[in-house]
Amino acid sequence: MNKPERRSWAKEVRKGLPTAQLSARVAQHLARFLASHQARHILLYSAFGTELDPAELKVLYPATYYLPRARTYQLEVHPLPCKLVKHKYGFWEPAAETPKVDPEILDAVLVPGLAFDPWGHRLGYGQGFYDRFLAQLPPRTLTVGLVAEALVVPELPHDPWDVPVQFLATEQGVRAALEAP
Repeated sequence: MNKPERRSWAKEVRKGLPTAQLSARVAQHLARFLASHQARHILLYSAFGTELDPAELKVLYPATYYLPRARTYQLEVHPLPCKLVKHKYGFWEPAAETPKVDPEILDAVLVPGLAFDPWGHRLGYGQGFYDRFLAQLPPRTLTVGLVAEALVVPELPHDPWDVPVQFLATEQGVRAALEAP
């Protein structure tokens, strides 16, 4: 399957999953994982549709949290709490007037995706926001893809500019992505 076919498949699979229950279990695993890495500055994402929602992590794990704002094919980082506005695609993001911070401050970045493979390759929505953002982060920043175990596939098509995440967080726990063969 090519990327558009995989996107359609993943959206269909995700529709049938108990997203709220899976999100709660993933948040519990993430809280333990982030504590073990002493992560204090964490970039969440604003879930929409049937994405796993990392919001419960704020209750489970004391840290400073941030949200991204999508701007012309790049992500800006804004501290929480802040005023939120609805993006044209339906998710909530920081308002334009919210102060920005340098992504270098982040200890961990939680990354949404339609599907992931064991090497941390991500199937997103095709705009490249996260690939461009992840490529700019310092190597010390933990990158964690949130995905239901049902959407961890044996292999995803990927391009040279796609940036894999270092870890996968599912309802079964958090595990390191495999090294590239």
